[in-house]
Amino acid sequence: MIITTIEDLRQLAQKRVPRMFYDYADSGSWTESTYRANESDFQKIKFRQRVAVNMSGRTTASTMVGQPVSMPVAIAPTGLTGMQHADGEILAARAAKAFGIPFTLSTMSICSIEDIATKTDNHPFWFQLYVMRDKAFIERLIERARAAHCSALVLTLDLQVLGQRHKDIRNGLSAPPKLTMANILNMATKPRWCWGMLNTKRRFFGNIVGHVSGTGDMGSLSDWVSGQFDPELSWSDVAWIKERWGGKLIVKGILDEEDARLAVQHGADAIVVSNHGGRQLDGAMSSIQALPRIVDAVGQDIEVHMDGGIRSGQDVLKAMALGAKGTYIGRPMLYGLGAMGEAGVTRALEIIHKELDLTMAFCGRTEMAAVDKEILLRGTY
Repeated sequence: MIITTIEDLRQLAQKRVPRMFYDYADSGSWTESTYRANESDFQKIKFRQRVAVNMSGRTTASTMVGQPVSMPVAIAPTGLTGMQHADGEILAARAAKAFGIPFTLSTMSICSIEDIATKTDNHPFWFQLYVMRDKAFIERLIERARAAHCSALVLTLDLQVLGQRHKDIRNGLSAPPKLTMANILNMATKPRWCWGMLNTKRRFFGNIVGHVSGTGDMGSLSDWVSGQFDPELSWSDVAWIKERWGGKLIVKGILDEEDARLAVQHGADAIVVSNHGGRQLDGAMSSIQALPRIVDAVGQDIEVHMDGGIRSGQDVLKAMALGAKGTYIGRPMLYGLGAMGEAGVTRALEIIHKELDLTMAFCGRTEMAAVDKEILLRGTY
């Protein structure tokens, strides 16, 4: 199969990844209206094509929170990545390192912080943190991220309670997978995936198992995780984490201007306009629709990033034109990983980079710093 688009990778991943884990990646909450809007709202925005412009010497290089990047794209934190493909987080981190963009490891990853550091020769990566009830555990996670040379902490604020995701409920999602008859039969049709899982020891939440007492078996681990997301999360927690961490802090999950201002007030170095990939509040505004309002409110005070719905380099360029200083891809990376492992993640990055580069050229720009709203057709954004 010739892979030319992210959609090609999605179709291949759907064939190769067990249903419960593919559905986990490729779904949203409730009616999935926000999940779908994240993608469809990008398509409403149109470019202005320019001609007779010198297109030579183009570069997509930029920076995100002061870190040089080959293009303004980071790998988003995604839970259970190591269930899309054996050792998935390690493979994605290697691909990101080779491509010159940041990789963000989720708290709810299968591979641990230490796994990523060891397998990437201590190359700096970002770590995503959830605020949990067990503050001592949070302190230990921060210290482990520091020891692993993480160069930024990404604090996710929009998971105080878990959105209702119908496909996960129907599939009985778990890590490792529940061995129901339906799941066994489905996994039997995915021999590549099964072989990979048989040849790795990483099948549980690597950042939790062995680091929290009483989580040695699947039942106790599930009980601990389900009771840990903190519904009492407040901005004082953000300030506490910023002080404890001391390094670059990126706050993720912002859709409202007032929350953006509060993030600035409480020490964030960047914010991510995000609705958790449409997996939390169904009916919320799409990320790309919310982005211009957030940029107008705080763009002079803080670096604004965005995620949600990016499926091409054109989507990246549209976000940058509307004021983002960086973007994140989650599902395109997961599709590539599920389809072809590390090579698939690399292919996803190659596709996005080429689309970004060519579209920038067609719009008459040769560097990211020159990208602004003038490359977009007025009335379409």
